[in-house]
Amino acid sequence: MKIGIIGTGAFGIAIASVLYRNKNNITMWTAFEEEKGELENNRVRKNLNNYEIPSQIHITNDIEETMKDKDLIFIAVPAEFVSSTCKKMIPFTKNQHFCIASKGIEEGSGLFLFDVVKNILHTNNISVISGPSFAIDIVNNVPIGLSLASNNDTTANIVYNALENEKMKIFINDDLIGTCLCGAIKNVIAIASGIIDGLGYPISTQAMLITQSLHDIEELIKLLGGYERTILSFAGFGDIILTCTSTKSRNYSFGKLIGKRDNNLEDYMKNNTIEGLTALRSISKIINDKSIDIPFIRIIYEIVYNGLDPNELVLFLTKK
Repeated sequence: MKIGIIGTGAFGIAIASVLYRNKNNITMWTAFEEEKGELENNRVRKNLNNYEIPSQIHITNDIEETMKDKDLIFIAVPAEFVSSTCKKMIPFTKNQHFCIASKGIEEGSGLFLFDVVKNILHTNNISVISGPSFAIDIVNNVPIGLSLASNNDTTANIVYNALENEKMKIFINDDLIGTCLCGAIKNVIAIASGIIDGLGYPISTQAMLITQSLHDIEELIKLLGGYERTILSFAGFGDIILTCTSTKSRNYSFGKLIGKRDNNLEDYMKNNTIEGLTALRSISKIINDKSIDIPFIRIIYEIVYNGLDPNELVLFLTKK
């Protein structure tokens, strides 16, 4: 299968590694000439433990080349750049099928990324993948499970056939809303879990937080039109467990610095992308606009953005 990947970040490279093992023909696009040159010349992704990119994976700055004659296009740029990148893709969008590997919600509009892509590219050939999958683990070819959401059976089957193998388990569902929400909100819960750790509480207290958050997420999925059962999928419970208990997660590490009141917090923010910050603002806007009361989200927002004492999170959890 001929596949284009929009984005050469860690997760885009990780997806490419699976597609390559599955004997697909892959072209990857980056907006940055310097990054293209480095990846072409060195064939190494340093932030993936120096993973060697196979020479058969073509890397380009030409978005037309990445999309032309392709059966499937993966979108794997940060959520904040999905809209601007899709606008560049418009002239070259024909009958391709699309899979969104980016996680998050568009800030400002509050739109889920599948709606952003659909509105700009005017296509119904859309799917979303999400689940517990650090990029480094994917390139190391360990067993991984992902949720694949789509309302288009043909698209879902094409993506499934491209990704599924003996190490990659794919479960298909038709809940785009729930799958996208889980992919975004898990980063917010990871910040909260890190705060609990930074305050000095053990994993038992983190487990309490995660369990209580699941009920709120389930309720929010339902209120936004998704399926409650999605909380139990790879995109839901699976990704929450991974992201909320591992220092590999930048969101978790960020929350831990808040809990510790660490002076290095600002430096960490400058040097790392904290997806949960954008997700927190976007989700807060959604629930405010729709007059939905999710106290768990509200208290995390107050701690992160308004300087509320992090200990208030523990008091909230233990309140009768």
